[in-house]
Amino acid sequence: MLSNSEFVRQSLELNLFFMRIAKEHSIFLEAGFATRDHPFIEQAEILKNIFSKLLAETICMSDGIISQETVNSGELITDLTLLSERETQFYTNIYIDPNITIMEAALASSSPKQITMNTVRMVEDLNNRAIKAAEQIAMFKSRVLRDVLSCRMFTTNYPLLIDHILREAKFYLRLLRILQSRKEIDLAREAAFQETFWNRIMAEHSKFIRGLLDPTEEKLFDTANDFGRKFDELTAEAKNLANNLGLLPSVTEKSLKNTIDIRDFKKQGTEGLTQCKIKSIAFPLLGDHVVREANHYIRMLKNFKQEA
Repeated sequence: MLSNSEFVRQSLELNLFFMRIAKEHSIFLEAGFATRDHPFIEQAEILKNIFSKLLAETICMSDGIISQETVNSGELITDLTLLSERETQFYTNIYIDPNITIMEAALASSSPKQITMNTVRMVEDLNNRAIKAAEQIAMFKSRVLRDVLSCRMFTTNYPLLIDHILREAKFYLRLLRILQSRKEIDLAREAAFQETFWNRIMAEHSKFIRGLLDPTEEKLFDTANDFGRKFDELTAEAKNLANNLGLLPSVTEKSLKNTIDIRDFKKQGTEGLTQCKIKSIAFPLLGDHVVREANHYIRMLKNFKQEA
C-alpha cells in the first residue's frame, strides 16, 4: 500500500502532467471543428475550462511537494510553452490563460512543505474530480470519433489523432484509479505496459508530424517517417515483453535512446513553428505538447531503469 506522502506526490505529479494534456486536447478539438458543429465547439470550450481550473488548483497544491526531478523534466512546461500558447491563441482565437503557465514556472523555486492528513484528503478529493473530468472528456472524444468515422462530422483532426487522444484519456483514468486504490503495482509488468503504450504514442506523433508538414518539407518528412518506423518496431518489441520480461532492460534502453532523439526533433520543430521557419499546418502548441509527452516518457523510462 502506498504511503500518504507517495500517494500525494504521485497524484499531484500525474495530475499536473495529464490535466494540461487534457486541456490542450480540448483546444485542438475545438480548433478542428467546422462552424456547423457549434455545440461541439462549446463543449470543447467547457472541457478546456474544467481542466484549466483543475490544473490551477493542482499547481497551488503541488508547491513544495512534487519532486525536483519532475519539475526539471520538461514534462509540465518547457521554455516554449508560453510562446506556443500565445501564438496558438492568436491563430485560433481560443483563449488560453497564460497565468496557469506562469504559476507552474514558479514551482521550481518552492521550498519543501509538510504533508498532513488534510493534504491527503484534499488530494483524494482532487483525484475524484479529475476522474469525473477525465470520464467526461473520454466520452466526448468517443462521440466525436464515432461521428467522424460514420461521416456525420468533418474535422481537421485526423481520426487516428482523435483515437490517440482518447487512448490517452483512458490511460490517465487507469492511473488515477490505481492511485485512488493505493495498490502496489508489479513494476516490471507496469514498465512493459507503459512502454507498449508510449512507444505507440511516439510512433503516432511521428506520423502526425509527417502528415501536418507542408509537402515541400521533404527532409523533415523523411525524418518523421523514420521515427515512425523505429517506434512501430519498438512497440512490437514492448508487446512481446509480456511473454519474456527478461528482455525489459534491453527494450527500455532502446526506447530511452530513441525517445530522447525524437524529443530533440520535436523541440527543433516547435522552435521552427514559433519562429515561422517551418511550413506546416500544425499549431505551435501541438509541437510543445508532444515535446512534453516525450519528456514525461523519458522520466518514466529512467525510473524503470533505476528500478530494474
